[in-house]
Amino acid sequence: MIRFLHTADWQIGTQFGQFEPDEAAHLAQARFDTVRRIAEEASARNVDAVLVAGDVFDLQTVSDTVIRRLFAALEPYSGPWLLLPGNHDAALVESVWTRAQRLNCIAPNVRVVLEPGVVLLEACRAALLCAPLTQRITYDDTTAFFDAADTPPGYHRIGLGHGSVGGILQESIDSSNPIAPTRAASARLDYLALGDWHGHLRVDDRTWYAGTHEQDRFRANEPGFVLDVTVSEPGAVPRVEPVRVGQYQWQRWDQTIAVPTDVDALKARLAALGRHDVLRIAVDGTAALADAEALHVAVEQTRARVRALRADLSGLQVLPTADDLAELGAQSGYLAKVVARLRGLQEDPAADPQQVKRAAEALLLLARFQREQQPAQARERQQGQLDLSPEARSA
Repeated sequence: MIRFLHTADWQIGTQFGQFEPDEAAHLAQARFDTVRRIAEEASARNVDAVLVAGDVFDLQTVSDTVIRRLFAALEPYSGPWLLLPGNHDAALVESVWTRAQRLNCIAPNVRVVLEPGVVLLEACRAALLCAPLTQRITYDDTTAFFDAADTPPGYHRIGLGHGSVGGILQESIDSSNPIAPTRAASARLDYLALGDWHGHLRVDDRTWYAGTHEQDRFRANEPGFVLDVTVSEPGAVPRVEPVRVGQYQWQRWDQTIAVPTDVDALKARLAALGRHDVLRIAVDGTAALADAEALHVAVEQTRARVRALRADLSGLQVLPTADDLAELGAQSGYLAKVVARLRGLQEDPAADPQQVKRAAEALLLLARFQREQQPAQARERQQGQLDLSPEARSA
């Protein structure tokens, strides 16, 4: 029997430039922390090996410190690690892997597979057929040699590759490196461990993508797992158990506001989020001024609770009601004309989209300014009354 963890697409060194610097720093750190969690899981589950099916690093140019930190994160598991170069960290003549070798930070139990071939794990009688990428993009199936590869009799045949299984994936992924959908069968593999698709995915009983260990995109494709794989004997169908290890859940919300209850429902959803959430939200539709203000406040309160947030409320038209205008003192005079002009811009189908966006922002700024002014004006009136003489007040 052999039992191992299958993982992939760590992409250590990802920058997360779409977020604020402090948010990006936390997301980058999570990738190291979750690698350490995988090592701890491997130790606790007493597996025979951990197989990493490519894209360990996001770039060839990550710093020496990043390289050292990655290999330090593997320390909690003292068993065999097999790291396969993928399209992001291909085994070039000069690569992140050759730098790691010069830094002397690769522990003896960690095997970086830089050339295609077979790696034997004698302790568990397993032959690992490994197809590292030696360039970022290939047009030939790097796993083709598996079919004719010789392995010792009675050994498990486990394939390890990185690329795109033809006709299987729902959408394009990072590389076009092709892998035949029949490879597990044609190569007589007990299991084919793949990387490149960022969610864990069953291709067939013997072929799986592990997905990235820590979600990094707004896609609902089941990331944040490792696969605990057990093969009872050569030829047996493997048992595959997805194990959640990721810290953060990335969610993308597209919300249209039509009635006030839509605002209430969205505020309730936002209130349910916490420190393990990463959110991208886009809001369009129409809302009264008070509702639009409340929604903006709710978004900013959410920003303080979640790990990272990208919000786009530019599609929301702000249409003040009579009550809104009364509260702002904008029922007549110059202020009423300004509000009417801003409303007209939003309702004009021929208006420039940027003007529509700026009109909504201007209404919200106007409302905030007016509300900030009202307490000050009330204090001035109160102070003026205090400064009057008793005779003047009685008069």
